[in-house]
Amino acid sequence: MQDFSWPNMLSMERILGALRAPGRRRAVGCAASTQMAVNAGQDDDKSMAVNISTENINSYTVIAKARLLDRWLDKVVEVSGSQFIFFTIVTALLTWALLGIPFGQSDHWQVGISDAQAIINMIFDAFLMRQQLNSHESLMFVTACLRSRIISNKRMLKDLIESGKYEMVEPMQFGELEQAEFAAKLPLENWLGRISTAVSDFIGHIATVCAFWICIFIWIGFGHYCGWSDTWQLYINSATSAWMVFILAFLANIRERHNNYMTNCLEYIYKADAALELRLRTVTGDRIENQAVTIPAPKRGRLQRGIDYYADLVGTLLGIAILIFVILIWVVIGPAMSFNSNWWLLIGTYAGLIGLNDGFVLRNVQNILSGYQSAEFTQLAYDDMDMLAVIGVPQLNEERVADNSLSCRISIAVGNVSSHEITVVLGAILIVGLITGASAMGWSVTGQLLCNVPPSIIESFFMMILITGHNVGDAKRRVDLHNLYLRRLKLVSYVNTLVKIENQ
Repeated sequence: MQDFSWPNMLSMERILGALRAPGRRRAVGCAASTQMAVNAGQDDDKSMAVNISTENINSYTVIAKARLLDRWLDKVVEVSGSQFIFFTIVTALLTWALLGIPFGQSDHWQVGISDAQAIINMIFDAFLMRQQLNSHESLMFVTACLRSRIISNKRMLKDLIESGKYEMVEPMQFGELEQAEFAAKLPLENWLGRISTAVSDFIGHIATVCAFWICIFIWIGFGHYCGWSDTWQLYINSATSAWMVFILAFLANIRERHNNYMTNCLEYIYKADAALELRLRTVTGDRIENQAVTIPAPKRGRLQRGIDYYADLVGTLLGIAILIFVILIWVVIGPAMSFNSNWWLLIGTYAGLIGLNDGFVLRNVQNILSGYQSAEFTQLAYDDMDMLAVIGVPQLNEERVADNSLSCRISIAVGNVSSHEITVVLGAILIVGLITGASAMGWSVTGQLLCNVPPSIIESFFMMILITGHNVGDAKRRVDLHNLYLRRLKLVSYVNTLVKIENQ
């Protein structure tokens, strides 16, 4: 007889909840720290001197996760994108290439890079997915906090205008306002950051992607000459494996570098935003705390929900645990297979098939999350313009993403096609086809290469497109942050001018 007791039902609900948890996109909420001046509202004192409470928080801080294991894993992900790891991997690749001079004809030399790429590929796929999800959550939290403060600032600006003591500024005059308290522009990247960004632009350029496919077709053209042999397949497998290792390390590094730069920019924005609120509270005497703003979870179809479920499994603690388990199993069965060529290719076969699917999913998730971020930053810009309209400024002449070249439009179009839900499904069908073909060949060396070479080529292409998508998204975010910062600088100058008029 089944036990339907309340504790058992609760336990079952927890298990089902844990199984449903991956892929869930939660609503993100934030109430910006209220900048309360100690003497706010004391209109009897006409000096209006700003006395900032020591409890005010006017800087941007990354919210730490609750679980210790999550924080450790995030630290490992951060280290994986460090300059040290990147140059270590590049040095290892150069060493392997130099060893090819005496050992280039050996299959072990070629299989060695394939296995190294397989292990690095599985690790970096998990890290890149987690890095992507962390960056998205951070940006959603930022937009919620900024919108929270906009509500208060808009209310206080409206009170100022309705008081009758101040006149609405002319749009031209507002654009000419200047101040010396804050930096006139957001910080620039250092020279190494600028070089990395330039390299990222080159790798993700549509011309580089086309050159990659030209090389692939040249290799295919030599197939008949080489008798379509295993060695001929190993040539391209080695080349794409080395290229993939470089791309994965570079992508992790450039993302981490750009995330750090964005955090630096947010420090500037938060200080200007907090200063604006503090000045408004000093002038108006407003003491209403900033209200919370919640960004709702995006609506998704079942197919996209399934893709997100897989993405979360790859980038969470469970996904890392599965990855470690697979590598341990491969090592354990080595003696049973006498560490032969099939054993060496086995991890490459597994990683090739899983990595192929990861490439499709990574590109899909990147494009979907980038769309969410663009929508939220657009809404943030609309909220800013509503706030400016209160003081009579309908619009500003702001910076826009200027690259509308043919190559950029083609890159975006290719990225949109490669990230579509249907493309992910087609990728899964391709994987089934490769497994079927390898099974028909009895999982021989040729059969395993079938599951190594095409996935390696396709995933290399997808990693390049992933860099293209990152470059497009990064360019948009930089413009968004630049405009956010300049609007707040102008508003700080405007309020400072009002304070001077009040005190005359």
